[in-house]
Amino acid sequence: MSAPVPPVRGSTVRGALEAALASAPEPGLTAKDLSSMVGISEKDVADHLAHLEKSLKAQGLRLEVLPASCIQCGFSFKDRKRFTRPGACPECRSTRIDPPAFRVTS
Repeated sequence: MSAPVPPVRGSTVRGALEAALASAPEPGLTAKDLSSMVGISEKDVADHLAHLEKSLKAQGLRLEVLPASCIQCGFSFKDRKRFTRPGACPECRSTRIDPPAFRVTS
């Protein structure tokens, strides 16, 4: 079996992420959405988002993070600084977590 071939890009990974996030729909895009749109692994998205956040700040824009939430009890991870999906809810210990979503705002 051969490895999947990533789509051909005309820009850098972070440039492609920025373009995808700038045209993101209202609820934003999750790391899974971004990984399939840009052609990188879901685990790599968080690292690229951290760098992209700094680049956007220099342009007068910001990366808005719509927090992850627990499906079972509704707990919102609004104070979380990391871009990855939490492993478990601190309130009910459920592992059914809606991932955070991202978008670019001015």
